[in-house]
Amino acid sequence: MKEIPELFGSMVFNDHVMRQMLPKTVYKSLKRTMQEGTALESDVADVVAACMKDWAVSKGATHFTHWFQPMTGITAEKHDSFISPDGNGNVLMDFSGKELVKGEPDASSFPSGGLRATFEARGYTAWDPTSYAFIKDDTLFIPTAFCSYTGQILDKKTPLLRSMDVISAESIKILSLFGKTVKRVTATVGPEQEYFLIDMKDYAKRPDIKLTGRTLFGAPSPKGQEKDDHYFGTIRPRVKAFMAELDQELWKLGIPSKTEHNEVAPCQHEMAPVFETANIATDANQLTMEVMKQVAERHGFACLLHEKPFEGINGSGKHNNWSLSTDTGENLLDPGKTPSENAQFILFLTAIIKAVDDYQDLLRLSVASAGNDHRLGANEAPPAILSIFVGEELEEVINSIIEGRNAKSGSRNKIELGMVLPKLPQDNSDRNRTSPFAFTGNKFEFRMLGSSFNIACTNTILNTAVSESLSLFYDELSKASDFSKALHELVKRELTEHKRILFNGNGYSKEWEEEAERRGLLNYKRTPDALVHYTDEKNVALFKKHGIYTREELKSREEVLIDEYQKQIHIEALTMIEMLKKAIIPASITYSDKLAKGIAVKKSIGIDAEAEMKICREITDSVASLLSKVEKLSADVESTPDDVYEAARFSADVLIPDMDDARAVADHLETIVDKKEWPMPTYADILFYF
Repeated sequence: MKEIPELFGSMVFNDHVMRQMLPKTVYKSLKRTMQEGTALESDVADVVAACMKDWAVSKGATHFTHWFQPMTGITAEKHDSFISPDGNGNVLMDFSGKELVKGEPDASSFPSGGLRATFEARGYTAWDPTSYAFIKDDTLFIPTAFCSYTGQILDKKTPLLRSMDVISAESIKILSLFGKTVKRVTATVGPEQEYFLIDMKDYAKRPDIKLTGRTLFGAPSPKGQEKDDHYFGTIRPRVKAFMAELDQELWKLGIPSKTEHNEVAPCQHEMAPVFETANIATDANQLTMEVMKQVAERHGFACLLHEKPFEGINGSGKHNNWSLSTDTGENLLDPGKTPSENAQFILFLTAIIKAVDDYQDLLRLSVASAGNDHRLGANEAPPAILSIFVGEELEEVINSIIEGRNAKSGSRNKIELGMVLPKLPQDNSDRNRTSPFAFTGNKFEFRMLGSSFNIACTNTILNTAVSESLSLFYDELSKASDFSKALHELVKRELTEHKRILFNGNGYSKEWEEEAERRGLLNYKRTPDALVHYTDEKNVALFKKHGIYTREELKSREEVLIDEYQKQIHIEALTMIEMLKKAIIPASITYSDKLAKGIAVKKSIGIDAEAEMKICREITDSVASLLSKVEKLSADVESTPDDVYEAARFSADVLIPDMDDARAVADHLETIVDKKEWPMPTYADILFYF
């Protein structure tokens, strides 16, 4: 293996490569485009494209692709070779600025939520120069945005880029009130990625995992996670080999994979990267999930990114660590050490508290999916109720501002915003793993995302909601004759109004659910309940004001996600029916037949077979019950409404309970049918391989 500094970013057309290969004037022009959003001249694009192609070919690349993120939540790519006929029977390796900047993939087969008719096929990809091109599998990947022929957004990256511009602009305005001049404020993200590794041989024998990403059946293993012996435990050599290769592949792509360890559940692991700008972090996380699956196969594993692959043990999430940083290197969520820094921090903190409270519904729906419904509120992940954890010390500061009194650990005087706050260490309190949105010293950790999620949507919403708070604050403070007084009054008022969203206690408790209801906090437990609020008037107004989405684009996203939910449940129901009819019921009948024959033989020679008869009766009765439940599930699947919204509610209200009923009987049968007859690997087989 190469030395790590030499290996890192070796397959990325990054700043170091551009400095070496591009003419100085072209490099400066491209950097202006990247940093300030200025248009890229066609002659500059041609030079960049030629250098990019030469670099890619020198690395063994033969093709290029515009790599984008449609509303499917995964990535898309169409590969074209660099070859260009020269008219003499030979070919040249060519790549133009036009090909770099713009592509035209067929948009008709991607979900659009009604924005496009099927026959309206044209779509455009546009190069995102702020995210570096890279080489994977002998292909040059060019990160791009994706829109329709009429300019409507069809992807997840474009809204994210817009939200990053908005939060930068609004933050700069706020900082100007404190006498600071900065050119850019960047939303930074560090997404922690959880995943399962199971043996590929077991994966191949489980149609439910292959088709749905999770086990639809499975009785509990005699041993699960109750001994807490897997979390941070010794990493198995086979898994360590996978992690070592994963690191190498990610480092080549410039992804700063930093931390790896065993997670709580058997076969569950986590990878955490270093913070990057939100759009680069999004691209990197999408790449990480793809590379995880590819590397896993080479090691004989299947990598599972479903939020709940196994019933009864922890599922997988993705913690979205979010902060704001200036181009001068200042973290705006660092409390600081001086009065002005304290006041600035408190104002940004207040803006975030207000944003989370005002737009609970948007943040909740940004993490809504059929898979994540199994996880949220299941005493292993945050509940479906949004709340903010700030820790005892910071909560005391907030309360002292609201109540106009001394902070218990602070100065002798009342805390005005010009005073020095009590020193807040980076880890200013014990970590609250039950909190959906937790302050951890210099960042917020949003813990509700599912492991398979594209993080773009969540960060678009978070950026936009906080931008709205900052915009309102600036409008008020910029007109004040006495800034310090106006600042104190604004912060006190907003913290008082939005204090209900602050909660440092146990988010898993029933008491919190009841308390949250008294506070008026939202509790959308199921995906269909959450998604329909995408187009609430206040949300439409928010996105329209800041130029992120139109009403039609919001409606399209709502419909795409609702449709995705009901289709996922539909696939799970059909998979369950097939497995029951073709595998579980026949296997159970086969075993009961064997028992019956043995009973008959024993009785023929005068031996009592009451124990065998009891087991045989239990299997026969269970099979009869299961058959009736399969018939009900089949009939209900057939009667699913055509309307996508009605179908989603029907899936939640009818199909999921049907599936739960059928699973309960099937899992019981697994506990009594001979293991040799059971048609698939059990939880004990899958989770405790060697």
